[in-house]
Amino acid sequence: MKIALFSDIHGNPIALEAVIADIGAMGGAEEYWVLGDMVALGYDAVGAAKMIMELPKTRFVRGNTDRYVSAGDLPWKLEDVQQKPELLADFLSLARSIAWTQGVLVASGTLKWFAQLPLEQRLILPDGTRLLGVHASPGMDDGPGIHPRQSDEELRNILAGCSADLVVAGHIHVVMDRKVDNIRVVNLGSVGNPATPDLRASYAMLEADSTGYQLEIRQVEYDLEAVIAEIQRVEHPASDYLMQLASGQRLSKYRDRE
Repeated sequence: MKIALFSDIHGNPIALEAVIADIGAMGGAEEYWVLGDMVALGYDAVGAAKMIMELPKTRFVRGNTDRYVSAGDLPWKLEDVQQKPELLADFLSLARSIAWTQGVLVASGTLKWFAQLPLEQRLILPDGTRLLGVHASPGMDDGPGIHPRQSDEELRNILAGCSADLVVAGHIHVVMDRKVDNIRVVNLGSVGNPATPDLRASYAMLEADSTGYQLEIRQVEYDLEAVIAEIQRVEHPASDYLMQLASGQRLSKYRDRE
């Protein structure tokens, strides 16, 4: 059994194409797990959606930005911005990006698909390992997620009651592989918006049989200049914000442990 697991494509089919090519170079996958944040905050929501929907035997999980797009939500309310005016610029950029993404998905007829996505995926591997795939953390598509700055005790509380031996997540765009008690927890990082200094897309290949499993994190280079050129070409309403993300000017605050 070979499963390719990835997350946080964020409307970047150039990065996704590089990851899919790398999966092919690794001998392909029998199954794909896409763990959320597929289309928003990117230059080509429809292109990314089409690519993942055409993958064979694929399981999906809802991410927070998928919910923002399908339900018209934002991470902050207007009163939050009134209390913290420093949020205003990001609030406006996110609002513009979500509205733009909603529009192109409505036009392509795919918006309703995102409203039906589940919060998790589960599978028992051939050796009995219980695999759980989520976007942020068990039972949640948003919030602090699973990241390197958390202590073992914090992770233990987050994973309590998850009924899994291997938990795979995304959301914070930084790769992590830790073990707490008997639970291995892996953050896949991000395909389309990596928030680490080398700006490579990341994903995982899982190989499993009756004797056990192996999980390898893969990191893949893609054409960042082409992504920035596409953001400019489509005249995205939040293009400055997207180019800051794409160029690494907004690196994740979770990339190092305290």
